[in-house]
Amino acid sequence: MASTAGYLARRAAQKERVRLLYRRALKDTLNWAVHRHLFYQDASDLRDKFEANRHVDNLDVVDRLIDDAEAQYRNFQHPDPYIVPWAPGGTKFTRNPPPPQGVRPQLTPLFMRYRDHLQLWQGGPVNKSPASGGQNFHSSKSLPV
Repeated sequence: MASTAGYLARRAAQKERVRLLYRRALKDTLNWAVHRHLFYQDASDLRDKFEANRHVDNLDVVDRLIDDAEAQYRNFQHPDPYIVPWAPGGTKFTRNPPPPQGVRPQLTPLFMRYRDHLQLWQGGPVNKSPASGGQNFHSSKSLPV
């Protein structure tokens, strides 16, 4: 029973390594292919390489095949991979970071006028200005219809 459990655990670990290797290699293929039609051909060739060894059952042979494939992947990895701009390492990552904790954004008079105008237009409550004697900033005549 213990040898069966050990076999199944090792086989599951090998399947996971193969799955991760295939995903990494497929994503790296996108870095090498300039156009989609080239990528589709490269992806098909990559899939054929993985499918060629699908029915190997010897655990030691599978480990050796995985090690060889990982070494080949490291050898042919793209030197300058594409990074999505807003992902970590991308050109737009943290371009406009949020303000530090505890810093309140300052409301400018122009923004307050816009906010009140928007609330009035949406039919919500409008902040009253104490300077104007409690009257609204805008009358309903100035709203677009």
